[in-house]
Amino acid sequence: MAVRTCRLVSRPLLGCLVLAGITLAGGLVRAAPSQSSRQGIAYRWVDENGVVHYGDHIPPQYAAQDRAVLNAQGVEVRHFDAQKSPEQAAADARERATQIRQRQHDAFLITTYTSVKDIEALRDGRLEQLKGQRTAAQQYVDSLRTRLASLQTRALTFRPYNPHTDARRMPDDLAENLVRTVNDLNVQTHNLDAKTAEETALRDQFQADIERYRALHTIHSQ
Repeated sequence: MAVRTCRLVSRPLLGCLVLAGITLAGGLVRAAPSQSSRQGIAYRWVDENGVVHYGDHIPPQYAAQDRAVLNAQGVEVRHFDAQKSPEQAAADARERATQIRQRQHDAFLITTYTSVKDIEALRDGRLEQLKGQRTAAQQYVDSLRTRLASLQTRALTFRPYNPHTDARRMPDDLAENLVRTVNDLNVQTHNLDAKTAEETALRDQFQADIERYRALHTIHSQ
């Protein structure tokens, strides 16, 4: 059967459904009702331009668009969202995961702390621990720099750093110590930078928790 559909207009839905059941063949002739028409079922779908249509079946090209099943009274009884691209589905999944994590964290804040002072006390304790770790890391870096300076001073008496023709070749153990100390210094300097970044991130996280905690208590008190 050639099915006509109608766009969403101000006329009643039943008017659209009547139009969906007729064809023109030298005049208005009612077509034989389809299975869905006999059961009082109609469909509503949205085309690629966002226009809403009604009919007794959904054209194949719109089967993946936003669509709904209507009963004889024109009431929606089932709805199907438009099929999403893999990118859209992945973005929706990420958004849902973010919302779940936020709800879990909100529950943690409300059930764990009794006041902002509790959060601040935990923050200060964690920051004090990081400060101790950073101080120890800084002391180790300073000791490595001192060791490296001593090794470099010794290395100046040997070739290739000493230009004198009678200068001896640098001993293997000194060369190995130089390489090892430089590598250790690079690693420990990186660790020290990481401790500093960790401290900044910790401050930011606790500040965000404090602001969120206040917001949640404002919502709950309303």
